[in-house]
Amino acid sequence: MIIDIQSAKIFQKDNLVLQDVNLKIGQGEFVYLIGKTGSGKSSLLKTLYGDLPLKEGEATVCDFDLKAIKRRKVPFLRRKLGIVFQDFQLLTDRSVHDNLIFVLKATGWKEKDKIEARITEVLNNVGLGAKGYKFPHELSGGEQQRVVIARALLNEPDLILADEPTGNLDPETSEEIMKLLFDISQKGKAILMATHDFHLMGKFKSRTIKCENSTVVEVSGSTQNTFQSSMVMPAEEPEKHEGENL
Repeated sequence: MIIDIQSAKIFQKDNLVLQDVNLKIGQGEFVYLIGKTGSGKSSLLKTLYGDLPLKEGEATVCDFDLKAIKRRKVPFLRRKLGIVFQDFQLLTDRSVHDNLIFVLKATGWKEKDKIEARITEVLNNVGLGAKGYKFPHELSGGEQQRVVIARALLNEPDLILADEPTGNLDPETSEEIMKLLFDISQKGKAILMATHDFHLMGKFKSRTIKCENSTVVEVSGSTQNTFQSSMVMPAEEPEKHEGENL
């Protein structure tokens, strides 16, 4: 299991957000995470990448014990993860290529030839092999999100956590990003994607879990109509995160 959570309680400071959380996600699985604003989706994701401590229950992510992990070890957990945010969080003062160099050097890469080879590989994987010299403001929203996905792939993660990755994109571009994410999943990466885009979920059907009534439940009958009849919720504002990709 890439994610294995048993009887967990998730807190924001002293406030209990989710309880009795049981969740297993295996290699190569693509799983949607849905739920109304304030239902606990972001808290669950933050717990998975070590931003919130796990106080009660048991959980392992990419073979890291979240109950026992020390703060100094959290960066090592994050090197096993790829994180894709709605608001891109690219460094605007440098090119795509240099954005990726920054992450590789921050995660311990030192050999120039290997760094260059890896950057070329991930940019080719997301269809941006000729755009490494571009700055973020010179790219479309879809291209920027492809760069973010390339950044998430740099360290060959076992798991990608995607928080509303299509939230700022038009429908056609959103479908292109979904095809890319599904392709990545089919190559063996586990993906947990928080979303409220029912149209995409109807078109790209997959296993779905839902934050509801202070816990996480499996959603059966994963169709667009099921989702729309069970939830009506506004788009969430992107949250600010500091350095989760390093």
